[in-house]
Amino acid sequence: MSSSGGRTIVVGAGLGGLSVAIHLRRAGFEVLVLEANERTGGRAGLLKVNGYRFDTGPSLLNYPWVFRDLFAAGSARFEDRVHLLRVDPSIRFVWPDGQTFTLSGDLERLRAEVERVSPADVAGLMAFLADAEAKYNLAFQKLVLRDRECVVRWFGVLTPRELLRTAVWRSLDGELGRFFHCARLREALGAYAMYLGGSPWELAGLFSILPYGELAYGLWLPAGGIYALVAAVEGLARELGVRIETGRRVHRIRAAGDRVEGVECAEGEFERAELVVSNVDVPTTWTALLGRTSTRRLRMTPGVITWYWGVRGGAPAVPHHTIVLPADSRRAYAQLMAGELPDDLPFYISVPSRTDPSLAPPQADAMFVLVPCPRISQYEGDWGAMVREVRHRVESRMAAHGWTIRPEAREVDVVWTPEEWRDRFGLFDGSAFGAAHTRGQIGPLRPSNCDPLLRGLYYVGASTRPGTGLPMVALSGLMTARRVLADAH
Repeated sequence: MSSSGGRTIVVGAGLGGLSVAIHLRRAGFEVLVLEANERTGGRAGLLKVNGYRFDTGPSLLNYPWVFRDLFAAGSARFEDRVHLLRVDPSIRFVWPDGQTFTLSGDLERLRAEVERVSPADVAGLMAFLADAEAKYNLAFQKLVLRDRECVVRWFGVLTPRELLRTAVWRSLDGELGRFFHCARLREALGAYAMYLGGSPWELAGLFSILPYGELAYGLWLPAGGIYALVAAVEGLARELGVRIETGRRVHRIRAAGDRVEGVECAEGEFERAELVVSNVDVPTTWTALLGRTSTRRLRMTPGVITWYWGVRGGAPAVPHHTIVLPADSRRAYAQLMAGELPDDLPFYISVPSRTDPSLAPPQADAMFVLVPCPRISQYEGDWGAMVREVRHRVESRMAAHGWTIRPEAREVDVVWTPEEWRDRFGLFDGSAFGAAHTRGQIGPLRPSNCDPLLRGLYYVGASTRPGTGLPMVALSGLMTARRVLADAH
């Protein structure tokens, strides 16, 4: 492939960085990706210990069509590179009193489950699915990939009827309340808010597309884990001629006047480039790589404490994907968003070896536990003490549901705090999912993918547009590449 574009350096080989590299390479740019760690993937990394394989961050894949499109952009078939395993039932929600609610992409199974929990809401389920389908299609066809700096221009493509459909003025809980009387059904379907940096009572009703998207398109695990997807995307980038160099930490983005001129690496080398795309968290890029002392005040998502457990003899009898909810979700969300550890912890358990046994040795399970917690700046205590407290509370809650793990069965026991997440992947303030998705930080109100001060500097990833999550950062690569190409003409 000839190189008709300028030399471009992508800082960071997360999925957003790999995606933008693929799109720019296909457009004729010479692309060099510099990754500080020994593996690509960013927070979607891989931890291998004693025969266990742990995906460090994302544990399930939704919207697989996004990755089919990414591979098609590289003239490859997704299905030839990645084998997807269906996870269904997809998610089980559990409350302290033992009540459960399980999602499924099978409509009859889902309908029966809603009827079991709240018979009066079966009709509401069907109305919700119809409404959310229209909202989902509207969002992805007209808004998600629309790169505008002005809210009026961003929404301007919609008809008045379509604008009403978005429900951006209504809260997510309020939107769900149009269809479901049962508070626990609304809590379950609104639980996605935790990972968007808000609560169901403050995030926009547009986000009702999140549970719908998983129901309509399914939840999947690539055979070999999420990192098998990362490896396939990396392989595609290399085949197209993208140079990827791991173990090369960028220390500074350098400019000449108002124009970017390249990057300085930690080892002292200078790599010259006409364009630089940072896949490092946007506020981390501002402060650590550009040395800017003042930044736009962003609301960030919470931090997380994550455990990676290898369990000999098998994990407790939980499905692949379980979300453990508190008795009072409103209070727990309010505490979490205020930077406090909730009195009653919500948390998430994943046992991917339930779906793909190859992720653990025979007669064993790979288990992942994620607990949202304050960010680094919000906690002045000792993280070791917090880890001990949170672990005790998680294990007590698990024991209350009969999910006890014998100490001698735990062959692998690794924990990462927000400090580890910051130090390994440059996550600003230890925020796990990047900039929050509050009303003031969606669409054109998120940090731009084009730096306003330095020509030739761009951004990609969870803290820019369109947002957080594996499909969104892959689409971020497409959006940023389009911005680069538009600016070049």
